[in-house]
Amino acid sequence: MRGLLAPLAGKNGWTLAEAAGDLTPIGMQRLLNAAAWDVDGVRDDARAYAVEHLGDVDGVLVVDETGFLKKGVKSAGVQRQYSGTAGRIENCQLGVFCAYTSVKGRTLIDRELYLPKSWTTDRDRCRAAGVPDEVEFETKQVLAQRMLERALDAGVPARWVTADEAYGGDSKFRRWLERRRIGYVVAVPSSAPVVVSLRGSRRADQIVAGAPPDAWKRRSCGDGAKGLRIFDWAVATVPTESEAGPGWRRWLLSRRSLTPNAKGELEIAYYLCGAPIGTSDDDLVRVAGARWAVEDCFQTAKTEVGLDQYQVRRYDAWYRHITLAMLAHTYLAVTAAIAPKVLAAASFHSPSEKSNVSWHT
Repeated sequence: MRGLLAPLAGKNGWTLAEAAGDLTPIGMQRLLNAAAWDVDGVRDDARAYAVEHLGDVDGVLVVDETGFLKKGVKSAGVQRQYSGTAGRIENCQLGVFCAYTSVKGRTLIDRELYLPKSWTTDRDRCRAAGVPDEVEFETKQVLAQRMLERALDAGVPARWVTADEAYGGDSKFRRWLERRRIGYVVAVPSSAPVVVSLRGSRRADQIVAGAPPDAWKRRSCGDGAKGLRIFDWAVATVPTESEAGPGWRRWLLSRRSLTPNAKGELEIAYYLCGAPIGTSDDDLVRVAGARWAVEDCFQTAKTEVGLDQYQVRRYDAWYRHITLAMLAHTYLAVTAAIAPKVLAAASFHSPSEKSNVSWHT
């Protein structure tokens, strides 16, 4: 842990061993591959530590994945697959993560290694990489759901979940969130079907194309590296019954860029939302902006505590390194949160056809 937090040029077995005063990395490798310790217990302790110092009733849980570039074919879960980190298909592992963000800070609180079908259908290959026989193929959405369930069952103070299209576009994932009665603002593709009346559904982009001009409001969705993230936003109430039961409502949220892209077009992003009746437009916009917190966590965890600098191949060793790196990252997040400083309060300012879609103007 001291090595992961130290200002080292790299955070691999050799550099960590040298920082600890060892002559070889054997001890560090044993810690990750053979020593007896409860990795899930450490995960739970790290989550409790994060909640103790960063917890807030309006907290947001964010699920997303990140890629770990690898050489060879023996590291658990590795194959040629699309990595959002690299922006292309690469030989890599994919980890699905759950982050927690609040007004006090942000950190990673859970992790799962994605195993493609090419792995789970080859049990000999799995055994060689230390993958237990009981581990079967699960989609990234199911892995995300499992982590959210652990967080909610543990009492993590959160009213919201947010995620990108890979998760928000899955209707089963959204319905599960509603059954748990936790608010959500999840990105969906422009082609996502949205039920607008008893007659059926329409594409998200078709609905937004009919928004009146005064439905668009210029709002900030939070701080970014270059200041406030300001876009034009429009919110429409979607008249559908939610699986959450009475007192719940769904919305279609859209975000429009302020400047044209290379094609001269204003880019629009789409979100499906569900939350208790009375939720404000500003709340939906704020949660949509909270998704960027996980990207910040990935960047800082990789650059500051070596999240992606491991030299292990085994399934269990991956979880051990990642969990310790998450704990180190949480230590930094908590230290920043409790250090004396002036906290700037983020200000979040505050569409019609016969399809029963009601725009907020």
